[in-house]
This record gives sequence, C-alpha cells and structure tokens, in this order.
Amino acid sequence: MSELRANGLTVTYGNLVAVQAIDLDLEAGVMLAVTGPSGAGKSSLLWALAGALSPAAGSVNVDGTPLADRDDAAARGVTLIPQGNGLAGALSAEENILVPMLARKVSPRKALERTSAALELVGLAESGRHLVDELSGGQQQRVALARAFAMRAAVILADESTSDLDAGNRERMIAALRAEAARGAIVVLATHDPEAAAEADAELALDEGVASWPRPLPVT
Repeated sequence: MSELRANGLTVTYGNLVAVQAIDLDLEAGVMLAVTGPSGAGKSSLLWALAGALSPAAGSVNVDGTPLADRDDAAARGVTLIPQGNGLAGALSAEENILVPMLARKVSPRKALERTSAALELVGLAESGRHLVDELSGGQQQRVALARAFAMRAAVILADESTSDLDAGNRERMIAALRAEAARGAIVVLATHDPEAAAEADAELALDEGVASWPRPLPVT
C-alpha cells in the first residue's frame, strides 16, 4: 500500500511561482482531481509529484522516502501521463505499452497479456498494431492510459488525460481510473472537466499556484 506525500511543495520558473507551498497526503485507493484554469499550475504540480521537476522548496515522498528524480520515481511505480501523452509516434500502440514493461523486467509473456488486457479495457483491442501517428488524439490518450494501467502503477498522475475524448469514452476512462484506485493505486487527475472532477474522491483547485479544497480528502 503506497503513500504519496508533499510537504511545502513549491515550484518556480525564475521569478514566477507556479505552485505555492502545497501540502498533500494521499493514501492508496484515493482519486484526487486537480482543477483550475490554464496556467494555474496543474501540470507543474503533477510533474513535481512525478520527480520530473525539482521543487524550489519542499519535498515529495513516496512511502516515506524522498524522490530523487524522475528515474527514481518511475522505478518506485510513479507513472506520469503528460498532456502530450508521451507516446513514441514511430511505434505501434502495442509497442508503446510493451516497451516500458520490458524495461521494468516484466516477463515477455506477462507483458503481452497485460498489453492485450489494457487495450481491451480502453476500447482499442483492434488498434494495437497501428502506429501511434495513425491514431486520433483521443485514441492516443487512451493508449497512454492503457500503458499506465498495464504497468500496474502505484501512483498514476494523469494530466488532462480525458480532454480529447467523447462523452462515452471519457466515462469509460474515468471508470478505469476509478478501478485503478480500487486496486490500490493513488490516482491524481488534472482536468478542466467538472464532470470528470466530480467522479474523484476529492478536489484540489489551483489559481495562480495557490491551492484550495472545494472538496477535501476523505478522513481515514
């Protein structure tokens, strides 16, 4: 069971403060929505939680141990789905899901099984051999989500991962993210979509990097 904690987490770009001293304590099984307008600091928060940005102040800990960098975070099961999806356009959808698992020493047989199941889950079972560059923006978002699901991540940080989806697929992906939380993952979804945010257990709103809690985390 994982725990993701941020203490006084602050992100700056020169003189610009993107995230102002945020405290978070997220336990396994919780799904948090991070909301706010463009430029509010949502992506900066997720990238800092993923170890991909070094904070100007504060710390990020997984299971009580500080994150060193992005490689350390990935090795400890922190998966980031960036706004641009982070897929390799020259690889197939299937290869984009398989390669990270093989790099983490998942056996080829299990990696193939997980890839097939993840593509089925996101409704792309027939598109696995298609190059990512041949897929629509919404399909690419679903491949990126499938990759996170197949990795059995301890922490899933999803940056606007439902923004290009139609209503049916958005509902399907939110349900899949909720299922990941039910499995025991920590899920953080940055979103502009109030309907997606409403499906989370709690909502953290950012405005010019300042956090408020329209819906606080449940008391455990």
